[in-house]
Amino acid sequence: MLTDAERIIGLYQRHARAWAAARKDLFGGPLIEVGWLDRFLCMLPPCPAVLDLSCGSGEPIGRYLAEKGCHLTGVDAALEMITMWKGRLPQHAWHVADMRSISLGRLFDGVLAWDSFFRLSHDDQRRMFPVFRAHAGSGAPLMFTSGPSHGVAMGTFGGEPLYHASLDAAEYRSLRGEHGFDIVAHKVGDPACGGRTVWLARLL
Repeated sequence: MLTDAERIIGLYQRHARAWAAARKDLFGGPLIEVGWLDRFLCMLPPCPAVLDLSCGSGEPIGRYLAEKGCHLTGVDAALEMITMWKGRLPQHAWHVADMRSISLGRLFDGVLAWDSFFRLSHDDQRRMFPVFRAHAGSGAPLMFTSGPSHGVAMGTFGGEPLYHASLDAAEYRSLRGEHGFDIVAHKVGDPACGGRTVWLARLL
């Protein structure tokens, strides 16, 4: 029997359109992530190649980055999400793949795992740091969202359990250092960003 964490991909495949509509309805006004996205963008070279892990439908995050001149590669394990991504960002690259096991054989100027990393189990989050490192070029920023403290939190979407997990801040700091990333900024429960806990680092 699948665990709640293992059901995430299927949930997003089944409810991709509803998720995209809910995201638009919930945050239909100004992009609340813009402050963090702009900090990420300021760390990139001109016309950067950005890897968007578990990219979703391409809106609003992907579209914002594309409009700022990024060349995106979106990765998502839910085919329906990538179908929407291709329709919205046809000039950008995509892969239907699980971010936990990707090996694209190239380096990117920036790596993003926004509102996706915390869908992974604790052990899978730990195993993601070598994946981040394998795809980050020299000086590349890495940005992701996590929970505020160690634990598991359950929500619901489409009538199904929706899994969230987080390590504690000390372990994230240790993992980043172990894999060569230097922390640039960290905010727990940022009220300007919908209460998200955000990590921004740079590969040394």
